[in-house]
Amino acid sequence: MITATNLSKAYSGAKVLNIEHLDIPEGQSFGLVGNNGAGKTTFFSLLLDLIQPTTGSIFNNEITVNQSEEWKTFTSSFIDESFLIGYLTPEEYFYFIGEIRKENKADVDALLSTFEDFFNGEIIGRKKYLRDLSKGNQKKVGIVAALIGNPKVVILDEPFANLDPTTQIRLKKIIKDMAAAKDTTFLISSHDLIHVTEVCERIVVLNKGEVVKDIITSEATLKELETYFSGETQMEV
Repeated sequence: MITATNLSKAYSGAKVLNIEHLDIPEGQSFGLVGNNGAGKTTFFSLLLDLIQPTTGSIFNNEITVNQSEEWKTFTSSFIDESFLIGYLTPEEYFYFIGEIRKENKADVDALLSTFEDFFNGEIIGRKKYLRDLSKGNQKKVGIVAALIGNPKVVILDEPFANLDPTTQIRLKKIIKDMAAAKDTTFLISSHDLIHVTEVCERIVVLNKGEVVKDIITSEATLKELETYFSGETQMEV
């Protein structure tokens, strides 16, 4: 589904991402982890054509993302609050995304009704603008909006940050249930090793822009990741 070949990004001659080859098959729940500056957000930005690669290409369902916009019809994402429109209410924003995704209000309302527990009475019907919501509630809106229109690829950057424990648990169930159906490819970046190992069947570790580990998730994965990052931290100190 997603393929990167000879992909690199450099600023002022310094490479921040350098991936020789990476394949993410359709229906996989894929986790991306690494310390700050590892290249996670750069990779997602390239995948979403927000920045241009220095070398190489990244493909989404065999479409070169920086040469065509056809991939946008089946790909959605929530990276941060800049994706939201602050002067809209959540409902207005959901309907706006629905129009883009060719979903009518009834379709959007039907989807929103399945997220009542996730919203916890804090989103719908509150008559608040998105800019006035807490960071956590803004994230709830962004994540659910990314699920409108049955996208085949969903990209989430740090989806668990700023969410309370109950909402984190509910989000993990949402991702697991959708991933289990094998019709949605999830790409999730997170600093939280516990959450990412619970929801992702495969995890790639980036360090200084390069892939240093590519792990099929098992009961031993969390310990392996903790050992790796503990050792890396000791080496840096």
